Amino acid sequence: MATRTAIYSKILQKSSNFGTRSMSSWWSHVEPAPKDPILGVTEAFLADTSPEKVNVGVGAYRDDNGKPVVLECVREAERRIAGNQNMEYLPMGGSVKMVDETLKLAYGENSDLIKEKRIAAVQALSGTGACRLFADFQKRFRPESQIYIPVPTWSNHHNIWRDAQVPQRTFHYYHPETKGLDFASLIDDVKNAPNGSFFLLHACAHNPTGVDPTEEQWKEISYQMKVKGHFPFFDMAYQGFASGDPERDAKSIRIFLEDGHLIGCAQSYAKNMGLYGQRVGCLSVLCDDEKQAVAVKSQLQQIARPMYSNPPVHGALMVSTILSSPDLKELWLKEVKVMADRIIGMRTALKENLEKLGSPLSWEHITEQIGMFCYSGMTPEQVDRLRSEYHIYMTRNGRISMAGVTTGNVGYLANAINEVTKSA
Repeated sequence: MATRTAIYSKILQKSSNFGTRSMSSWWSHVEPAPKDPILGVTEAFLADTSPEKVNVGVGAYRDDNGKPVVLECVREAERRIAGNQNMEYLPMGGSVKMVDETLKLAYGENSDLIKEKRIAAVQALSGTGACRLFADFQKRFRPESQIYIPVPTWSNHHNIWRDAQVPQRTFHYYHPETKGLDFASLIDDVKNAPNGSFFLLHACAHNPTGVDPTEEQWKEISYQMKVKGHFPFFDMAYQGFASGDPERDAKSIRIFLEDGHLIGCAQSYAKNMGLYGQRVGCLSVLCDDEKQAVAVKSQLQQIARPMYSNPPVHGALMVSTILSSPDLKELWLKEVKVMADRIIGMRTALKENLEKLGSPLSWEHITEQIGMFCYSGMTPEQVDRLRSEYHIYMTRNGRISMAGVTTGNVGYLANAINEVTKSA
């Protein structure tokens, strides 16, 4: 018995020593991840002690005092739902009411596609989650496909399709010399892509450039994609936030629907309702018929199940309350227009201030672009000078978040931009 006990003790000791050695070395090869190019800007801004510092890197709306905003329609929705709901799980597909109201914004209030139940749709974790669900769906059911992504695009798009293991290609979009759309090259890329390719399109307020195709250009893009049998996937993160009119901002999608495309669409309420931290979004996929839509939705739910099981309830309740209540929806439409108009006004003010300073450069693109971001055309080196000499923070690609521009800092910002670009 003693011998057995001794042997057992030695085995335990060896096992313990082995376990200690193994566990201590399991993660020793893990290196720190590179900083996110957008979130890193905010970190640097917060660490700066200068009273003159300005953050025009953040992708969130600010009022004219530079403060975060909670919409009054959101506050009222919170009051109405407070204490009236239980905390049970939502279905895997999320809030049916929220999804139904969201589809009306993208596809039209009286859309026949909705009436015919041809749209497979699920609640998603904002626009990012909607994109990721679709990327995984694409990989699972079109494993031979690839995704064409515009140059440039929101940096996280590349991460999303990469981690879903979908091969990526790019297509021309922005023209650095004109600071506008490289339409001819875009169309060439659409024509030259293999038939049946997937294309990622920004429905409105392109991030980061603020450059959108005109209505006629959208019609041509739609036509050429139809000829090639491509699948358009729209990321619509700024509906209503671009022009102040949600209907106008959905025009690109409506053009594709009129041309008979089957489409995918990611929608988000982060920007247009200010629900950044609630992570409320929707993924929809237009199908041939109701039977196909049922099958597609079931598969989207199956993809969501091991990711997060089911989406959160509070934000979805606020969205469905706002959109289904005529008085709150009317208030939301007014408030989203106020946000869009303030940003449009700051574009005009920044351009006028630069012109008054006698800048030798053309700044017409500031007001020709639309949405939260202005693609300034500044070089990474000029952006670095803005940070080191003027305590102005933005991403190194020269993207200015117009939401961070106020009547109080627009003059200072214009002067700094003028100083770092006048010798360009």
